Amino acid sequence: MFGIGMQELLVILVVVLLVFGSKKLPEIGGGLGRAIRNFRRASTEPDEIDITPKENKTAEGDHKA
Repeated sequence: MFGIGMQELLVILVVVLLVFGSKKLPEIGGGLGRAIRNFRRASTEPDEIDITPKENKTAEGDHKA
């Protein structure tokens, strides 16, 4: 995995733990997971967005006088 061994991963984890604290790690992990999920979803969706207006039924015939 990118030439990183177990000792390097352990050092990185300790540094991250010292910088952010143990209470922020789950939030950081969740945010990273959501970012990856959104990136995958955005890369598989088509680039076009349909902007045609939809018909509004209340504006046409449902007026009460």
